[in-house]
Amino acid sequence: MSAVVESAEVPTGTKPFAGFEWSLAGRYLRTRRREGFVSVIAGFSFLGIMLGVATLIIVMSVMNGFRIELLSKIVGVNGHIFATPIDRPLDDFDSVAERLRKIHGITLAIPLVEGQALASSQTGNSGVLVRGVREADIKSIPFIGGNIKSGTLEGFDATPGVVIGIRLANALGVQVGDTITLVTPQGASTPFGTAPRIKAYPIKAIFQIGMTEFDGTFVYMPLAESQAYFNRDGDVNVIEIFVDNPDNTQKVRDAIEADAPRPLVLSDWRQRNRSFFNALEVERNVMFIILTLIVLVAALNIVSGLIMLVKDKTEDIAIMRTMGATSGTVLRVFLITGATIGVVGTFAGFILGVLFSHYIKSIMAALNWITGANLWDPTVRFLSDIPSVLDWSEVASVVLMALVLSLLATLYPAWKAARLDPVKALRMG
Repeated sequence: MSAVVESAEVPTGTKPFAGFEWSLAGRYLRTRRREGFVSVIAGFSFLGIMLGVATLIIVMSVMNGFRIELLSKIVGVNGHIFATPIDRPLDDFDSVAERLRKIHGITLAIPLVEGQALASSQTGNSGVLVRGVREADIKSIPFIGGNIKSGTLEGFDATPGVVIGIRLANALGVQVGDTITLVTPQGASTPFGTAPRIKAYPIKAIFQIGMTEFDGTFVYMPLAESQAYFNRDGDVNVIEIFVDNPDNTQKVRDAIEADAPRPLVLSDWRQRNRSFFNALEVERNVMFIILTLIVLVAALNIVSGLIMLVKDKTEDIAIMRTMGATSGTVLRVFLITGATIGVVGTFAGFILGVLFSHYIKSIMAALNWITGANLWDPTVRFLSDIPSVLDWSEVASVVLMALVLSLLATLYPAWKAARLDPVKALRMG
């Protein structure tokens, strides 16, 4: 008889996360009239986590797109490193540029004459930045040569015509073949002082970079013509240098300083745009912190919802405990209940955020059509289109953060339910 007793199996309860626990957690999540308010809180928690995750993904994607687009267009037009003379005018720019092109990492070295002027037509006027370049150089500038919307760059050096941006053309009401007048205070010297120089130029081509500041400001003219227009005696202001990798700018600068054919002052795109990109980075970090609070508030809603659910299910918990359910079983039931809200909400937010980020231009076009207004004004926001670039490592970090916050939010209510004394609960009931 004792052998039979010894061989009998002792009940050990259900295994962790068994079907019974999942089934019970599912029942708690389903709406009933008596605990309808708890279900409303759970619904708001789900929506909060979903919208928080989606908004974080969308905003971070747009901020990434802004940085990438602005960086590519700013350095795609302005170059990465700028070399200016120290002791004497840069009249040997051809030999200096040729020497620079031989340095490893440099793809282009373009001599430029730069000066400010006022561009005017019969319908308007606008301040512009005039750049004198050679035909071969303007064709090689990444965002100019490949973005000609009308006209041509062929024969650019042969005639004293100019190439302007599409927004400047629209502001002045001109097109290819029309004439604009450029006025600069850096004119001829007279006994009475320096007289302004006024000269008319035909428009040979119109480009569109997609950045308002450049499309509405830059005017390109042949190098020889710009030297005459700005009283440059066969020299240039600056040599713009393009490198194969903008992140290796410092390495290339060191190589230039070690092998410079003459004393030069060097500056790079980071120095010229430091405040702008720093402000963009600060804004990006602040937006991340603010939007993370949405997910945190939704997680706190899970806490309040589960606490109310535990209070409402006190008698049920006590009965389960008297029937043999362990405190671990109760703990896992409420963990599953709260975690389901967080996991499903995070997954839904992930899908919504990725889809919205991917189709953001189409969504913006639809909203413009519905409202009849231009919700994305390129004159205010620098870029002609709203950019969006998904960084999957950032998306993964957002999803992971939401999951961790959701799981942490379930710990206290589940622990509270597991600690419930069934005897006291039945007496109170």
